Amino acid sequence: MAAAAADANAAVPSGPVPFKDIDDGTVSAEHTTPSREDLGDLVAALPRKQEPITLLLQYQGCWLPKYWVPGVIEFQRRFNPRPDDVILASYPKCGTTWLIALAFAAAARRAYPPVANAGEHPLRRLHPHDVVPFLDEVFTRGEEARLDALPSPRLMSTHLPFTLLPEPVTGGRCRVVYICRDPKDMVVSLWHFLRRSCKPPTKPEDLSFAELFDAVCDGTSALGPVWDHVLSYWRAAVARPDRVLFLRYEDLLGDPGESVRRLAGFMGRPFSAAEEAGGVVAAVVELCSIGNMKALEVNKNKAGSVVVGNLAVPRDAFFRKGVAGDWANHMTPEMAARMDGIFHEKLLGTGFSFA
Repeated sequence: MAAAAADANAAVPSGPVPFKDIDDGTVSAEHTTPSREDLGDLVAALPRKQEPITLLLQYQGCWLPKYWVPGVIEFQRRFNPRPDDVILASYPKCGTTWLIALAFAAAARRAYPPVANAGEHPLRRLHPHDVVPFLDEVFTRGEEARLDALPSPRLMSTHLPFTLLPEPVTGGRCRVVYICRDPKDMVVSLWHFLRRSCKPPTKPEDLSFAELFDAVCDGTSALGPVWDHVLSYWRAAVARPDRVLFLRYEDLLGDPGESVRRLAGFMGRPFSAAEEAGGVVAAVVELCSIGNMKALEVNKNKAGSVVVGNLAVPRDAFFRKGVAGDWANHMTPEMAARMDGIFHEKLLGTGFSFA
């Protein structure tokens, strides 16, 4: 019986836990010393493009903010995934924050019940981006020690395309969840987000929607080309559906409960019949709904900012409308037809479309 008890205790995972909660002040001091002595010439030789907010460099076919490039290279070189890791991936403003919240609430539901009267849930006291670490930033800042301190299973996020992830990840050593969104709604959401994120001397009114729209259409927006980003994960999901789960933002909106079931099952945490009967799925959906998240004090602008690279982003900028079809309020029919035509051409013959 003692052996059985020991086995049972060993089988109980201690994660996921909020990223912000694992640091008592000593771990964050353990910054790694990045091996970047060989990166200066490489970075200097990369194609570049100046955007209103930041300078972009083209690395391995993807346009990255300059300050991310050394960190991305370190991520590729140094990241050692654990078998039960789950990486949440997206192009910016495609449902990233919602996916992070849903994945954490579903995966950690036994330690942190999502129902309102079950005590203080991490998502009620922390911004979602304080709960799940953003790998692109972790390696840029040299904070791998904090990542290593997370108990398994770990939840992490990234905006990188699948082709830029480290080989152990693309080789299937851990699981990846990707969410995509109609690019017309994405560019509208991204424009609003960037206008909230800009700092002097750039002013919100200086950020032209037409300029951002053109960059997405030309394939030169940050983290773009967008079609390459989406297709990298689509192809990976088709080739290895056991390792890569491909979700659509519009499906999440249409039936969030079913999407959460798929997500939990893929992460190895399927809902039991008892949990289904007890309304746990509905509780996860309600906890992570945009209405609930926007109403929480920790997610309001007065609670401070979320630091993303060289930007301090207001906390409420991550929660705007959370709808489909808002592009119609910002684009002319001609603009919409142009973007639809470009993506139709780029995706032709791949088996994937946004329609």
